[in-house]
Amino acid sequence: MNEHMKALQQGALHDPFLALGYQTTPKGQALVRAFMPSAETVFFQHDRPMQRLEGTDFFEIKLKKADTIGDHYTLRWQEKGSEEWHESHSPYSFLPQVGELDIHLFNEGKHHHAYRFMGAHLKTIDGVEGCLFVLWAPAIKRVSVVGDFNGWDGRRHPMRTLGGSGIWELFVPGLQATDHYKYEMLSADDHLLVKTDPYARHMALRPDTTSRIVADDTYDWQDEAWQTAKAKFDWQHKPISIYEIHAGSWQRPAADEFYDWDELGERLIPYVKEMGYTHIELMPISEHPLDQSWGYQVTGFYAPSARFGTPDQLRKFVDRCHRNGIGVILDWVPAHFPKDSFALARFNGDALYEHADTRKGEHKDWGTLIFNYGRNEVRNFLLANALYWLEEFHIDGLRVDAVASMLYLDYSRNAGEWIPNEFGGRENLEAVAFLREMNQIVHHEVPGALTMAEESTSWPMVSRPIELGGLGFTMKWNMGWMNDNLDYIEQDPVHRKYHQNKLTFSQIYSYSENFVLPLSHDEVVHGKRSLYEKMPGDRWQKLANMRLFYSWQYAHPGKKLMFMGGEIAQPEEWNELAELNWQAASEPDRAGISLLIKDLNKLYCEETALHDLDFSGEGFSWIDCNDSDQSVLSALRFDREGNHIVCLFNFTPIPRIGYRIGIPESSSYTEILNTDSAYYTGSNCGNSSIIEAEDKPWMGFEQSLSLTLPPLAALFLKVIP
Repeated sequence: MNEHMKALQQGALHDPFLALGYQTTPKGQALVRAFMPSAETVFFQHDRPMQRLEGTDFFEIKLKKADTIGDHYTLRWQEKGSEEWHESHSPYSFLPQVGELDIHLFNEGKHHHAYRFMGAHLKTIDGVEGCLFVLWAPAIKRVSVVGDFNGWDGRRHPMRTLGGSGIWELFVPGLQATDHYKYEMLSADDHLLVKTDPYARHMALRPDTTSRIVADDTYDWQDEAWQTAKAKFDWQHKPISIYEIHAGSWQRPAADEFYDWDELGERLIPYVKEMGYTHIELMPISEHPLDQSWGYQVTGFYAPSARFGTPDQLRKFVDRCHRNGIGVILDWVPAHFPKDSFALARFNGDALYEHADTRKGEHKDWGTLIFNYGRNEVRNFLLANALYWLEEFHIDGLRVDAVASMLYLDYSRNAGEWIPNEFGGRENLEAVAFLREMNQIVHHEVPGALTMAEESTSWPMVSRPIELGGLGFTMKWNMGWMNDNLDYIEQDPVHRKYHQNKLTFSQIYSYSENFVLPLSHDEVVHGKRSLYEKMPGDRWQKLANMRLFYSWQYAHPGKKLMFMGGEIAQPEEWNELAELNWQAASEPDRAGISLLIKDLNKLYCEETALHDLDFSGEGFSWIDCNDSDQSVLSALRFDREGNHIVCLFNFTPIPRIGYRIGIPESSSYTEILNTDSAYYTGSNCGNSSIIEAEDKPWMGFEQSLSLTLPPLAALFLKVIP
C-alpha cells in the first residue's frame, strides 16, 4: 500500500484521485481501485470480482490489455452483514466538471450566479445520472461529501481539489432529489468538521440540520405579465403599501405546526388583496434553526425554510401573489450570521466567512458573526444570494436588514472595541463597497427590483444613485419618522401640544431620501406593547387614536408599511410562537380598524395626490402646522397635475366646531374620509356632503373653509368636480 493509499485510509488524502479510480502500478500495470470500508464483496463491471488488499478496505482489479471499458465503469457490492446488492458508477471515473471561467469569476468575486454551479446539482454526465457537489473550503486537508448513501463515512466519497482555488468537487452517480448530505472536512490543524452546504437550496426541518439535494428550478411560472410590468414599474410615482408578515405566526393550524406555502397562500393572498395592500413583505424565510430568532439568524442562506414546504411551493406562492396583483418583498440578512458550529462559523476550522479579529468580526450584542466583505468569495456568496432570491423565486424586492450595523465599524461598540479604517475613520469601507455593488448588480440584472435599507442613522444618500455618491438603494426605512410619531401618539392628548414638533420635524428631511414609513414588527415586541396598547385613553379613545394615527401615516409623504396585527388592533404584543388574535379581530369596534385600513389603501391607490409625489417636496405643503394649542394639523397633498387632497388631523378628544382653514382654490369640497364615521365605530361627528368654500382669506390663501373637526380623528377632503 503506497503513501497515497495510507493517507486516504486515514482520511487525510488531499486528492483522492491519486489513489482511486484508474491507476497504474510502478511496473506500468493498469488497474482500477476502490475504497469500500463497509463492503464485503465488490464486483467490477457487474461480474468481475475485485480483490481486497489484505488488511485494508481497498479493492483492486488489474485490467487486461483487451479491456475496453470506456470512460466510466460500475461497481456492484454487498455491504457487510447484508444480502442486498448495490450497483453504481464510480465517482472516480469522471473528469473535473467545474469550468475554469466559473472558478476564475468566483475567486474574483464576480460570479453573479455562483449558485448555479456551487452546492449540489442533479446532473446527467456522459449519460450517467447523479449529483455534482461543489464546495469552497480553502486551507483544508480533505473534504468529503457524506450522507445516507455512504453511511455518513467521510472516507467513502472524498472530493477532488481544483488547484489553488479552494474549490472542491465530486460527481456522485445515483443520487436523487431529497437525499440528505453534509460535508466532512479535515482542517489544517487536523480537526474533523461536519458542515452543512453554504449553497444548499433545501434543508431538513429543524432540529435536523442536514442539507438536501433539490432539483434545479423546473417550476412552470405563470406570471409573465407581472414580470413584464415590473421591469417598467414607476415605483417613485406609484402607490406602495406593504403588509409585513411573519409566515410562521400569521395563522397556524396548531400551536406547534405551520401552514406550508400552499395552505398559507389560500388564506393570506385573498386577505391581502381584500385589504388593498400592494405588496407582502416576508420576514426572513431562509433556513434558521431557532424559531425565536424570527429568521434573522440564518444558517441556510440559499434554502427556503423547510417549515413552510419545498422551494417549488414557495415559487408557487410568489406566482399566485403576482397573478393576484401583489408584489413580494423578502427580508434579507447580509449583515451577520450565527455561531452554530454546523453552519458558516469557522467554516474551515478558522475564520473564513467572518473576520478573524472579533473587533471586526463579531456582534457581541447579538451573539453573531460579521461577514468579511473584503474577501472576494464571501462577497460573491452574498451578491449571488441576492440575485438567487430575485431570479429563482421572482421576488420583487429585498428589504436589507441592519444596514447601520454594516456601515459603521464602531456600531454598538465602546472605545477600544473596534478598529478604524485605513483613513482612521469609523466607516466600514468594505461594507459600503459591497452594498453599492449589490445594488448596482440587482438593478442591472433584475430591472424593476426594489431594494430597501433598514438604516437608522444619518448616513447620507442611502437611496441615491451610486454615480452620485449614494449607496444605490431604491428606498430607505424612515426610522426617525417612526420613532418621533410613535412617541407623539403615546402622549396623553392633554400633553400633545408640547410635542407637536414630533409630527412636523420630518418635513425638514422627508425628501433627502426615498422613504418608506414603517410601523414594523420591532415596535410591537419585547415589552414595547402592541400599537393598540401604546395608545392613551379608554378603549374608545385607543381605537380612535389608532384610526387617527394610521390616517396620518397615509397622508404623510412616503410609501407605507404595516406589520401584521396592526390592521386588526391586536391587543397583545406579537408572539412569534402563536398566531394573531383573530378572535379579537372579530370584535365590532376592532373590526372598524380593518375597515379603515381597507379604505385607506383604496384611497391611497386611487387618489394620485396621495402617492404621486411621495418623494418630492412639491407633493406636500402645510396649511397650518402651528396650531399646537389645539393639537391640530392641516396639510395639502398634490400630484403632478396639481390635483390636491386636504388632510386635517385633530389629536385631541375635543370636537372643533367652525374650525377654519385656507384652501388653494374656490371650490366645493366633500369628505372622502372621516375616521370618526360610525362605519369605523366612531362618534359620527363630521360635515355635510358638500362643504362650500368662502371668499374669506385665511392663512395666506384667498379662500377658506369652515369645518367641524371630529375628536381624535382625521378628515380627507377633495374638490367636487
